[in-house]
Amino acid sequence: MRTAFYISDGTAITSEVFGHALLSLFPMEFEHVTIPFVETVDKAEQVKEQINRAYDRDGEKPFVFHTFVNPEIKDIIDSSQADIHNFLEQFVNPIENSLGIKAKPRAHRTHSMHENSYDFRIDAVNFALANDDGSKVTNYEHADVILVGVSRSGKTPTSLYLALQYGIKAANYPFTEDDMDDLKLPHFLAKHKKKIFGLTIDPARLHEIRDGRMANSKYSSARQCRLEIREVEKLYKKNKIPYLNATTLSIEEISAKILSQTGLQRYKY
Repeated sequence: MRTAFYISDGTAITSEVFGHALLSLFPMEFEHVTIPFVETVDKAEQVKEQINRAYDRDGEKPFVFHTFVNPEIKDIIDSSQADIHNFLEQFVNPIENSLGIKAKPRAHRTHSMHENSYDFRIDAVNFALANDDGSKVTNYEHADVILVGVSRSGKTPTSLYLALQYGIKAANYPFTEDDMDDLKLPHFLAKHKKKIFGLTIDPARLHEIRDGRMANSKYSSARQCRLEIREVEKLYKKNKIPYLNATTLSIEEISAKILSQTGLQRYKY
């Protein structure tokens, strides 16, 4: 198995994202190693040794994806026994030519604490936690989006991801077994209808998830799962609520699709 290193003098998030995206195109397994905050020459030398040990062990050069702005540290990593990919070096020169100005690299710039976006995200996380699972329905006027769906359809993790990654205030409200006899939008949701976004899921997958949580109960039964999904999807269509099926989607994909369909403003950088 070949090793892939993601290294930076900052968080290494950029290296990870780019590196994983590229390697995912190739049908083989990699051992992934992420090393953030390589900020000194001593640390860089230690990382170089780690890379070289991986080369000796695997018999093949490991991939190294990095975004160093310190030239001394960059040169140390670049001298290791590895297949080096420097994302900043790849793209900076063409952009400098296009803009007509020189780049001014600075460590931690990409994922540092930018005051406005950071505050948005912290406020949004607090909002998501306070308005999870219908625990508080009087704050919906302050929500950017209100996720609705049956229990275990992905509302809570999506709400938190939208908050943490994008600074979006996401509340979520569950439709439960008790609602199914006469399912309709409660008045406190209806008056914020333009903010509502629905999630649904394949009944078989919902049964599998619920059965792992409360096996052999009405809540987890295949029949109950089919009933609830049928009723909520009818509700979405009747009220023209946008929704998506989350069965095969990751939280990242669900969130991206919600942002795409709603046009909500992101507060990430």
